[in-house]
Amino acid sequence: MMKYILVTGGVISGIGKGIIASSVGTILKSCGLHVTAIKIDPYINIDAGTFSPYEHGEVFVLDDGGEVDLDLGNYERFLDIRLTRDNNLTTGKIYQSVINKERRGDYLGKTVQVVPHITDAIQEWVVKQARVPVEDDDVEPQVCVIELGGTVGDIESMPFIEAFRQFQFKVKRENFCNIHVSLIPQPSATGEQKTKPTQNSVRELRGLGLSPDLIMCRCSTSLENSVKEKISMFCHVEPEQVICVHDVSSIYKVPLLLEKQGVVSYLSRRLNMPIETRPRKMLTKWKEMSDRSDRLLEQCSIALVGKYTKFSDSYASVIKALEHSALAISHKLEVKYVDSAHLEPSTLQEEPVKYHEAWQKLCSADGVLVPGGFGVRGTEGKIHAINWARNQKKPFLGVCLGMQLAVCEFARNTLGWTDANSTEFDPESKHPVVIDMPEHNPGQMGGTMRLGKRRTIFKTNNSVLRKLYGDAEYVDERHRHRFEVNPELKSHFEEKGFRFVGQDVEGERMEVIELDDHPYFVGVQYHPEFTSRPMKPSPPYLGLLLAAAGKLQSYLQKGCRLSPRDTYSDRSDSSSPDSEILELKLPSISNE
Repeated sequence: MMKYILVTGGVISGIGKGIIASSVGTILKSCGLHVTAIKIDPYINIDAGTFSPYEHGEVFVLDDGGEVDLDLGNYERFLDIRLTRDNNLTTGKIYQSVINKERRGDYLGKTVQVVPHITDAIQEWVVKQARVPVEDDDVEPQVCVIELGGTVGDIESMPFIEAFRQFQFKVKRENFCNIHVSLIPQPSATGEQKTKPTQNSVRELRGLGLSPDLIMCRCSTSLENSVKEKISMFCHVEPEQVICVHDVSSIYKVPLLLEKQGVVSYLSRRLNMPIETRPRKMLTKWKEMSDRSDRLLEQCSIALVGKYTKFSDSYASVIKALEHSALAISHKLEVKYVDSAHLEPSTLQEEPVKYHEAWQKLCSADGVLVPGGFGVRGTEGKIHAINWARNQKKPFLGVCLGMQLAVCEFARNTLGWTDANSTEFDPESKHPVVIDMPEHNPGQMGGTMRLGKRRTIFKTNNSVLRKLYGDAEYVDERHRHRFEVNPELKSHFEEKGFRFVGQDVEGERMEVIELDDHPYFVGVQYHPEFTSRPMKPSPPYLGLLLAAAGKLQSYLQKGCRLSPRDTYSDRSDSSSPDSEILELKLPSISNE
């Protein structure tokens, strides 16, 4: 029987349900179980594709082109799985499917209502999606972790809570459990940990018909015993069912934190799961990783030049990909957020302090990263940053829009086409070096881009990126764009040493650029950050970090192998296919 674990949240949203759901999945997977995950978002949008990054953070893209909530990115990274668009369920999707059925006449004249029709549709969706294989071996999952977005008590999440209230009886008690994540505030005036918000949120959840099996308390410091007992008494659970999830230096410590407090043994009893008692090797690797992140001495700084820099979740996967790469080369990562609009000359007139601060951050960084984005605001600032990185020989990585702007910058400053631009920003440009794609449909915004996993073929053998990918002939990476480099102007660039080393299968789309005579100047049309994993960093990002740390050439000369102190021990054999680059032992850990 499939086991379902529902993760709900109380008191405030953005409390860390996504990381906790991922961590629960991780510790179960380390016990040899096959785990899948579903994220439920109660908003009415069909998917996350049309959101501003300031609304819910970045839009994560899946292999099948699904534009989904960034929590699915956490699931993929923690569990090393590949999800599909149907693993992200929204109110919009449910209502759309029910309304389509009603129009087809499936309900035969019945009044279509929230209960039972919407709630049944939710349950059917969950049961069907939980059985879809998410790993390369195509084995049906045994455990499904379901995260319900928002906060208990929200009007919009009511149909979902009601659906799971019914669901717990349909699948029987031993196949369903509820983890409730709640906040334990600690007002600075008294420094005392307060349980009242948690009591209220659990009472509300119980009033709606769900009784939490584990209460995970988010707090800034460890939970005191008296507080634990108080929650146990007022929330109708045993003290062992109250789990403390305090703030930690690295999110990779959360699975270890849960495991230490007996979450695995509780779930195995509660859900009657056949869990192996052997030492959990996958968690050994997580422990190595979190230990290493605490003892890094050397630092490497990357200037992230973007337009959504006020909210770090806007670039969640980009930051994670940088962190994975920094950890792989044993460097502490410092991300310097640079608002690209502040680099523009107009800011010098209006707000000179911001202008100089932005340039100071950019100039003091070891490497420059220009991520994807939409809209004209800040694009000239990004072009200034790219120009600086190219002329100063600073390691540079441009992703999606960053790659397109690198093409614009080179066209303007080396080819002398001063008005070179993307038709997205200047439809009248005489030198449209970036144009919209033929299949793009301007009438509709949602889901009309070139989305999902596409193949990129390397056209040359002496490409740096090709070597970083292990000398692969092609790579499959995820895309999300409406515009592309104009293939008709390609020859003008290549004459000047600006090479298009990767193209799509038909040879029409320019996918990867590299610049001769530069330590690392790479642009990719796809988004490599979406497939980066903690123990298997994304090659374009790894190249940027290696170049910024001055290690790229020695890495390439060694045949793309890390030095012994930078690798994980082979005894902690993990579920990630990372044994190729991470074979040697960390001396400091293997002696313990």
